Amino acid sequence: MNDSLRCIIVEDEPLASEILSEYIAQTPFLRLTHVCDDAIEALEVVRAHPVDVVFLDINLPKLSGLDFLKTLLHPPKVIITSAYHEFAVQGFDLQVVDYLLKPIEFSRFTKAANKLLLPHRAPADVQAHSKPAHSLRPYYFFTVSKRAVKIYLDEILFIESLKDSVSIVTKARAYNTHYQLGELEDLMRPHHFLRIHRSFLVAVDKIESFSAAEVEIAGRVLPIGRSHKEYVMGRLGRAG
Repeated sequence: MNDSLRCIIVEDEPLASEILSEYIAQTPFLRLTHVCDDAIEALEVVRAHPVDVVFLDINLPKLSGLDFLKTLLHPPKVIITSAYHEFAVQGFDLQVVDYLLKPIEFSRFTKAANKLLLPHRAPADVQAHSKPAHSLRPYYFFTVSKRAVKIYLDEILFIESLKDSVSIVTKARAYNTHYQLGELEDLMRPHHFLRIHRSFLVAVDKIESFSAAEVEIAGRVLPIGRSHKEYVMGRLGRAG
């Protein structure tokens, strides 16, 4: 893709670099340009080349990942990749897009990558593809059977929480992916998706009819949860 995000990896563990490189190669909107063994090399790369995203380890020789990040006046988007959870608060204070704990599963990597497409996550700007300049149709990539699958948001009817995954239902088919519904609620809220029940997130523009107890989408009747009723009725422009 000509409009892909240019990425660098800053990682001193060869195996970790290799895994991240493979994940980036499997993500169509990402393009790896440099792999740096330490933060000093990364500083040179960032100063000399255009970089959109840094996949940054914390425990690095010479200069730590967090100290590297603090030196950047105008940092690109950063996803931290670390074996240590205790630095997460510091990372988010520095407005990183996400914090990935090693070993990193591809499904978790995909979630973080989707946050890179958000128009705004913080002043530094984390997967959504709200109104991108290069696409008239917003989309996300979801991990389905170990593959990153592009799903256009205007095709989604609703999302249902299952036992250990969610089902993203479109007119054509349903896709199972290992998200929590709460994660998708945060991701999809800017695109006019509404949580109507602990198990259902719906596309507001796909609602064909509704009452105080249920909504109908494409012939499927979905319940409105008691705890969601007041908010849902307010969003749909009707008193509870």
